[in-house]
Amino acid sequence: MLNNIILVPTDFSDVCYNAIEHAVKIAQAVNFKVLIYHVINKDSFVLFKGEKDIHHAVENKLIQITQEFQKLNEGLVIDYSCEEGSIFELIHEKASKAGANFIILGTHGKKGLQHLFGSYALKVITRAKVPTLVVQKKNYFGYSKILMPINSFTEARQKVQYAISFSQRFKSTITIFKERVSDPAEMSRIDIISKQIADAFQKSGIAFDVDYADNTGDSAKIVTDYAVEKNMDLIMIVTEPQIGSLNFSLAPWSEKIIFNEAQIPVICINPIEYSQAFFDF
Repeated sequence: MLNNIILVPTDFSDVCYNAIEHAVKIAQAVNFKVLIYHVINKDSFVLFKGEKDIHHAVENKLIQITQEFQKLNEGLVIDYSCEEGSIFELIHEKASKAGANFIILGTHGKKGLQHLFGSYALKVITRAKVPTLVVQKKNYFGYSKILMPINSFTEARQKVQYAISFSQRFKSTITIFKERVSDPAEMSRIDIISKQIADAFQKSGIAFDVDYADNTGDSAKIVTDYAVEKNMDLIMIVTEPQIGSLNFSLAPWSEKIIFNEAQIPVICINPIEYSQAFFDF
């Protein structure tokens, strides 16, 4: 059961602080609660070196952060929690127990995220039952312009309800951005998927436009370059699986989008068998 909660794991770094700021701004816009969460592990003991009671030190830090944001955002419910154990296991467990609607992760980029969350970093994204918003150092400026790249991946249409909900709640304009490919059959498939999505947006009264890549090639770079050129606030993707992987893991296209150098926030929606709605539609 979802409880209108945004879960924000933190290691107390600057990017995680920025993730909390994003969570607070989003929570204000959609009337959600924020849950700041720290998993105590070996890095915590390094960070709080010299403290006799690590749990007490972590809790005090969480209280300090919570109070800081609470003072600036009266009326918003902000809570905190900490547990000791595996980051990967506990983040998903906490999201499930709390009924979190989605997770926000702060990262310095791919290497930074791997450093932050260890070898389980990408699993936090790929195995999440709810969408994950990945933010870097770029501050929150609202989500008035959302980029929705479309390729021939069959799950692309699963973004539609999320996109509609975001647009309604943030008064966003969505750009359907069609990948250009050399295979006519694949290009036809992209056109069909894009038309279906556009029809759904039109039916729901969503502000949108449609554009397409000028060239074929590295589609992830083309998407991020376009997002920069058009000053997009958010990129929305359905994560693609790595072909040949025994488990669900990210394809290179998804990784390049998520860890884009422009630091544009990316909301990652896993295919339906891994995910569920994070807003009530």
